[in-house]
Amino acid sequence: MTPRRMLGVVAPLCVLAALSGCALDAVNPGPIRAEALNAPSALSSLVNGSGRDLSEALNWTAYTGGAVSREIFPGGSTGAFGISVQQQNGKLTDDDGGTWWDFSQRARWTAEDAVTRIKTVLGTASANSATLAQALVWAGYSNRHLGENFCEGVINGGAPGPHTVYFERSEGYFTEAIAVATAANNANLARVATAGRASVRLLRNNTAGAATDAATVPSTFVYQMPYYQTELDQNNRIYWASANQPYRAHTVWNTYIETHRRATRDPRVPFDSSLTVLVGDAAVGSLGRVRWYFQTKYPTLTSPINLSSGWEMRLIEAEVKLIASDLAGALTSINGRRTALSLAPVTASSLTEGWAVLKRERGIELWLEGRRLGDLRRWTALSRPGALDPKEEIPGRNLCFATPLSEKQTNINFLPK
Repeated sequence: MTPRRMLGVVAPLCVLAALSGCALDAVNPGPIRAEALNAPSALSSLVNGSGRDLSEALNWTAYTGGAVSREIFPGGSTGAFGISVQQQNGKLTDDDGGTWWDFSQRARWTAEDAVTRIKTVLGTASANSATLAQALVWAGYSNRHLGENFCEGVINGGAPGPHTVYFERSEGYFTEAIAVATAANNANLARVATAGRASVRLLRNNTAGAATDAATVPSTFVYQMPYYQTELDQNNRIYWASANQPYRAHTVWNTYIETHRRATRDPRVPFDSSLTVLVGDAAVGSLGRVRWYFQTKYPTLTSPINLSSGWEMRLIEAEVKLIASDLAGALTSINGRRTALSLAPVTASSLTEGWAVLKRERGIELWLEGRRLGDLRRWTALSRPGALDPKEEIPGRNLCFATPLSEKQTNINFLPK
């Protein structure tokens, strides 16, 4: 994705983090010259715009990725707010449009550009600037988002490489964010960056580093991406696609989530049904019209999506223990959450069973947060034992979004030599 020299002034964005609040005032006077943004008064708008771009990227990939990872099941429609036939079959191909790529790369670029501009404008004063710390946090999450969801690593029109390049960049940004937030005496942002880095270190298979970071984050911590009623692209897309206004494009029917919720009443994976509207909004292949159970984890247009949480940290600790063959310790880490929810503790008699439990618990805890494809891909690459629920499987599916034709046809590094 090529950077643009003309940038729009974007709506201020803030994040629902522990012990913080926010407000949104959407004002867009139109494009201005990029050079005009090199002023202290413009920096907060640049940072807020970076977060807004990430919210839009997450909105799209969490929904489509949720369909391919079978966190949700197709409810019928394949057009606007629907799940395409290819996606229903688990395919994320390069001819399926570039929306997911474009939004995700834009989020990364705007965050990284904001970091550069803040350092240029503030100079040495940036070293203890909370504004810079927030920009670094967005750069960290944007790169993590790309690494978890996309097949290739491409930076600003460069040559394609492994997707892990995003994780390397993400860890660097989070590490710097911790230092800057600490110098700015902003404990909240330092904790946010530490939680983000813990997740990325696990993705990079740095188990010791991941466990060390995770241990500093309390279970009550949560950092979320907000959504707004202001305009359609700021609405929570997962909610809107199954809100019956008019879409019933996805359902919880025929998923492992449905089975688990019915058996346990686990509050982490809520869904509901209608007494009068029983099926999705169109036929689903040879199945015809399927039963419509709508998720209620995101019950409104403005429902936020978690970026990091303390309970994710406990699952990181559990996974690190499984890697070290500490089955008892892993189950203790997992069951802390279940005990807090008054759910029966899980058990396992072998490491293989322990891995199956861990995989299921991460799927439940991080349901519809845009994280499942990344988990499935890394577990496959590392040959982690433990079977998935059969309802989670789609034979031959893709576990990452392909680099779209729009990039391949405009990036010289993809063109025939």
